[in-house]
Amino acid sequence: MTEELSPGARATLNARIARAQHSDRAPSVVAGVRTMTGVEWTGAVGDLDAAGTPASPDTAYRIGSITKTFTAVLVMQLVAEEAVALSDPITAHLPELSDLPGVSVQALLTHGAGLYAETDGPWWERSAGLTWEQLLPSIRQAHIPASRFHYTNVGFAVLGQLVARLRGQQWRQVLQERVLGPLGLVHTTYDRPDSGAHGFAVHPYADLVHDEPANDTGAMAPAGQLWSTVGDLLTFGQFLVRGDAQVLADEFRERMLIPTLVDDEPGERWTRAYGLGVDVTNLGSARYVGHGGSMPGFQSALRADPETGDCAVLLMNSTAGIDLSAVELITELRRHVPLIPTAWQRTQQHADDLDLTGTWFWGPRPHVATLHGPDLVLTPVGSGRGARFVRLAQDRWLGQDGYFAGEPLQVHARGERSAYLDVGSFRFTRTPYDPASDIPGGVDDTGWH
Repeated sequence: MTEELSPGARATLNARIARAQHSDRAPSVVAGVRTMTGVEWTGAVGDLDAAGTPASPDTAYRIGSITKTFTAVLVMQLVAEEAVALSDPITAHLPELSDLPGVSVQALLTHGAGLYAETDGPWWERSAGLTWEQLLPSIRQAHIPASRFHYTNVGFAVLGQLVARLRGQQWRQVLQERVLGPLGLVHTTYDRPDSGAHGFAVHPYADLVHDEPANDTGAMAPAGQLWSTVGDLLTFGQFLVRGDAQVLADEFRERMLIPTLVDDEPGERWTRAYGLGVDVTNLGSARYVGHGGSMPGFQSALRADPETGDCAVLLMNSTAGIDLSAVELITELRRHVPLIPTAWQRTQQHADDLDLTGTWFWGPRPHVATLHGPDLVLTPVGSGRGARFVRLAQDRWLGQDGYFAGEPLQVHARGERSAYLDVGSFRFTRTPYDPASDIPGGVDDTGWH
């Protein structure tokens, strides 16, 4: 059953964006939140242009670097088809980039390629777009590849060219056919639609605005060209965390969301990392994925919770932006619509695996093995290493997260006193250093003393 958001909750959310728009003097702000259970709120405040046209949740805004996540999906489609490997040097596909030895496709997707952030020339976001040939001199390295997170717009121009070269079409055509069309994102466009917002800069010390340009960014388009609406971006955000097999198999979509490089800001806690074209942020006990964006005259944010599927979008036609985050909107929504888990139900899936449950010891450290749905979960008591495992065969499992992600778990001597778990070569036994089990290095003959 679809939940309904109360009028009071809608008024509260509307008030949040209205206060931010007023206090931070943004010409207009539109926003939306959507849950997987069908709860949705959208709101708008302010004007789109000098004529005072009111903003609407259906208004298209320039989304800047959220475009990068769209480009990353196109690259991962190539990876899924085995046309590209993440470990491939980019020179294997774009030989003209011979000055980038050691730069892999994955390094580009994670901002770990060491490329300069911007083009070597006029401010590209405010200038007429370059062709690929004109951009080539700007594709140069500032850092050793894979040595640090260094955000690069130029790197995503390279990835867009990779997509175009291997598909034999322009990046924008590939995007339309392989992402926008299948997901039904009919309001996401390359160019500004006639009813789209106009971009403004607001004077820092006066209530005046300055028109901002909205150029075709040419070869840099895969880094920040697109326009979109709240509704389209909510759909795209929920695709990132819930998937759509006609666009990208879950195996490759989920790989995009794994934090790969930490964004290290000196003096600050590590809360942000980057996956494959996706921002990953930890805020308290919650994790959010998505991307932010900015172009002259515009700011945008897309955030989704992989656990719940909740998604929020903020769009505005202000160069400076506002002091309000998309995550705050999700939090506010959840104050009014608490997340209710599905009712627990028994399962017969692992009735024959009960002998694997209970306490196991890694050396002297106890861990508890439990069965949940199709998974075997090994949880440390206090300190230790645990993970969730999925079955590969009768006594063979594969780690899905934590220290043992991708590592095998093999059950030995099942049902016997000497039974043990071999987890990535570590031994887990029923008692600490059980002499009846196969303990590497042996067990002291004197035993516990």
